[in-house]
Amino acid sequence: MSILDDTKKIKKIDKKNVLGSIEQLWSQCEQAWRETSQIKVPSNYKKVKNIVVNGMGGSALGAHIIQSLFSDRIKIPLEMINSYTLPRYVNKDTLYILSSYSGNTEEPLNTCKEALKRKAKILGITTGGKLVKFLRKNNLPAYIFSPQFNPSSQPRMGLGYSIFGQIGLLKQCGFLNIIKKESEEVFYTLKKLNNQFGIKIKRQKNPAKKIAQILKGKIPILIGSEHLVGNLHTIVNQINESAKNFSCYFPLPELNHHLMEGLTNPKNNSKNLIFVFIESNLYLKRIQLRYKITKEVLKKKNIEYVEFKAKEKTKILQSFEILLFGSYLSFYLSMLYKIDPSLIPWVEYFKKRLSEY
Repeated sequence: MSILDDTKKIKKIDKKNVLGSIEQLWSQCEQAWRETSQIKVPSNYKKVKNIVVNGMGGSALGAHIIQSLFSDRIKIPLEMINSYTLPRYVNKDTLYILSSYSGNTEEPLNTCKEALKRKAKILGITTGGKLVKFLRKNNLPAYIFSPQFNPSSQPRMGLGYSIFGQIGLLKQCGFLNIIKKESEEVFYTLKKLNNQFGIKIKRQKNPAKKIAQILKGKIPILIGSEHLVGNLHTIVNQINESAKNFSCYFPLPELNHHLMEGLTNPKNNSKNLIFVFIESNLYLKRIQLRYKITKEVLKKKNIEYVEFKAKEKTKILQSFEILLFGSYLSFYLSMLYKIDPSLIPWVEYFKKRLSEY
């Protein structure tokens, strides 16, 4: 029997219950949606001209998904930064969102005083730490949440809080209109899809398990487009951290303008690389055609690829479908390597060494 169908073995490896965090993604979303609806923001926050979100690693993933998913709905420009410093254009007309799951991420914390000095309209999203102290000291609005549905305590597995927390804050500011029906459809869909990707579904009928098995021992190159580009960033983050497997992503059509030439060397690309196409019938027809031709190029280069096509009917439901699929995929890949997905020893090593200076 495959380890992916052996729940006893999985529980022994998954010591901090990352699986539980994935299964409760829908509950994270529902909690964040309900709680952010109670947050009041000052009226002048609704008059800004741009939005800048600063977050690192797992704390940045929510903004990446929102940026691509709602590019046709957010009323003003939204930019994601990962930085110790503020862009020069951040000023009194900027909504500046500080995103840190722990509340102790040093890069966004380093910008707090400068953002205040420039009179930016500051919002926070966090569980506690130094960020909460800063927000309360300066009487700034924030979503400070208790992650009761993320037993693993890993930011990349608490994305319901990050995504719906920021959706809720942007809604309260008047920049993103999400109706109650849309949010409820997301919660229902995520709960339903646990019965498609979840641990109880055997490998033969489980696309997340099947693809994880194909990816083992390879370098996955994630490919997607339009409303699902933020999901690519998220899946790669989870594969890197959970499965300790090198991975990267490229948006299509951009990759058609350079990446295909890079497949020529080194000569062992065909042995090491595997492309993962995240497809959708909601992509522009011209982009869907590009997928077909890109696969032709890969065949000529003898480079393997797999496909997963979103099946839900709307962009928002497809994004959360791929979010759940990617979370399970990275988890199953970690099980195949027999690695505890909650552990991040090299990230912790780096933080420890950095703190010594």
